[in-house]
Amino acid sequence: MRRRIPLHAALSAVAVAAATIGLATTGTGTAAAATAANPMPAHVFAPYYEMYDTSTSMVKQSQKSGAKYLSLAFLQTASAGSCTAYWDGSTSKPIAYSSYGVEISKIQAAGGQVVPSFGGYSADTTGTDIADSCTNVASIAAVYEKVITTYHVTRIDLDIEANSLTNTAGINRRNEAVAMVESWAKSHRRSIQFSYTMPSTTTGLDSQETPVLQNAISDGATVSVVNIMTFDYYLGTVQEMATDTEQAAADTISELSSLYPSKTQAQLWAMLGVTEMPGIDDFGPDETFTQADATTVLNWAKSNGIDMISFWALQRDNGRCPGTKGAGSCSGITQPHWYFSHTFEPFTS
Repeated sequence: MRRRIPLHAALSAVAVAAATIGLATTGTGTAAAATAANPMPAHVFAPYYEMYDTSTSMVKQSQKSGAKYLSLAFLQTASAGSCTAYWDGSTSKPIAYSSYGVEISKIQAAGGQVVPSFGGYSADTTGTDIADSCTNVASIAAVYEKVITTYHVTRIDLDIEANSLTNTAGINRRNEAVAMVESWAKSHRRSIQFSYTMPSTTTGLDSQETPVLQNAISDGATVSVVNIMTFDYYLGTVQEMATDTEQAAADTISELSSLYPSKTQAQLWAMLGVTEMPGIDDFGPDETFTQADATTVLNWAKSNGIDMISFWALQRDNGRCPGTKGAGSCSGITQPHWYFSHTFEPFTS
């Protein structure tokens, strides 16, 4: 997730061990049947789940919250210059069925799916996002493919922020690798989408984000979802966060219409995602996403037919720390447990 300041610098992203192109084994004879490649719905609620939080169970959190689809944050390399990615950047958590495979299989068996996410603020400021770290495009593509074949996922999220937005070599490698994986998936009759998660201002994408998409188009990479982070504006004024979301989204659609002139307005809205930060964000109480904002955003998202609603993060969806900004395990507001998850849950269709 974006942090305009180095908040949650301890967050890591997972990266994958460099793998050969092709099918990978799951490491268990029964895993393949349990992990069918469930496609992503046309409209999905997929909150981020903090993979570095070892105090919670992914499956239990999914069941209790009603969030059947989870964005798993994050994958990254253990050190800059590496082409091997790990969950949370920890060498003890390789991309293998032994790392979270059982839990992911249970979520899939219940009709849900996970979206592994590469990058995040920590990776993007330390050169450990796989595309910034690894200089070999084929090796980057092999990592993405290893995630697909190991966990039987149908979407990968690329969280591009901070230094990764200005690393032109990394941007080009990432987009070339995405195009390579999409070609590989087509030849292997696999369905795969890539979402690009990037910061937004209250007026949509800024001058750093648009070139990322322009380069993707030039490299032949299909970006299925442009997911804008609608929080942490740091404007210094009291914000109405639902209104800001709607304005940022409308301006993003205007920018996408220039990038993808052949798409209809309905098609452009259908490739949009928004990620909120329920409660008090990293800036403070002036930027508070309220319970009422959640209902407003849900109705707005339905009426415009966007692809995804997400938020940072599932472990924060409780009211255990009223008045605290940017907490990792609570929203900072008084709220019922799982309020935001239950509010957004009906969006999946």
